[in-house]
Amino acid sequence: MNDPIGFIGLGNMGEHMSGHLLEAGHSLVVYDIRDEAVAPLTAKGAAKAASPGEVAQAAETIILSLPRPEIVKDVVLGQNGIIFGDKVKTVVDLSTIGPQMAGEVAAGLAAKGLSFVDSPVSGGVAGARKGSLAVMVSCPDEDFAEVRDLLNPIGTVFHVGTKPGLGQTMKLANNMLSAAALAISSEAMVMGVKAGLDPSVMLDVINAGSGRNTATDGKFATAILPRTFDVGFANGLMHKDVALYLKTASALEVPTELASAVELLWRATCSENGPEADFTTIVKCVERRAGVEVKSRD
Repeated sequence: MNDPIGFIGLGNMGEHMSGHLLEAGHSLVVYDIRDEAVAPLTAKGAAKAASPGEVAQAAETIILSLPRPEIVKDVVLGQNGIIFGDKVKTVVDLSTIGPQMAGEVAAGLAAKGLSFVDSPVSGGVAGARKGSLAVMVSCPDEDFAEVRDLLNPIGTVFHVGTKPGLGQTMKLANNMLSAAALAISSEAMVMGVKAGLDPSVMLDVINAGSGRNTATDGKFATAILPRTFDVGFANGLMHKDVALYLKTASALEVPTELASAVELLWRATCSENGPEADFTTIVKCVERRAGVEVKSRD
């Protein structure tokens, strides 16, 4: 574990995942556009790089955790990007960028003789903090053998395919279900509250019955009823994932009637609450239209 691992992107997710790698005994060289994001890692012993290209001069394996497809493309293939490093051999992308961009980035790296591991994660900030993420890896078997142990500290590693994009497709299917669960749960909870039900009792009943889902069993009790809205995932990122799902499904000629309705509510949420606001604020869009709030009665 003496050879350093590169880590680019130290946001809400990357901060915790890189920390787990340090705890596992890996040396890290890190980069983020925000100095305040780098400081906690360098305080723990990580080395700081001035650019993605500089990371690629120091590490054979580089892990990315970045918010948007275009940012991943620029970090990997852009000016002073990873492809200009002399030492890098493998790029492991934990971001959600969609299968089309994953293929484009993989092709750009392959042209330089470099490997790409498509490896998005799910489980949110809480999963990143606990090291309990679902890690969806798609790459050739020989590359998987190289990165599996490296990724173990951040969660449970699944080998879902052998070509770039299948990890992305798996992640988009997962996040579409999560986005839909939060959207429809918001509508159902608002309906019950307006009718006179106690939202805490509603959650108890739903979670003991067939309506239980990732929104009712967690997000509502911890962030919506107490009105903290602090799960740690932004509206804009969820809308991005839903839009990528629709793009991917359309390319595959898969029906998207329900997914399209979910996208409309996430678009409204970004417009009304702001793309940087926590994604649990989606309930506020439904509340405004109904004239009630879903909150604890204590």
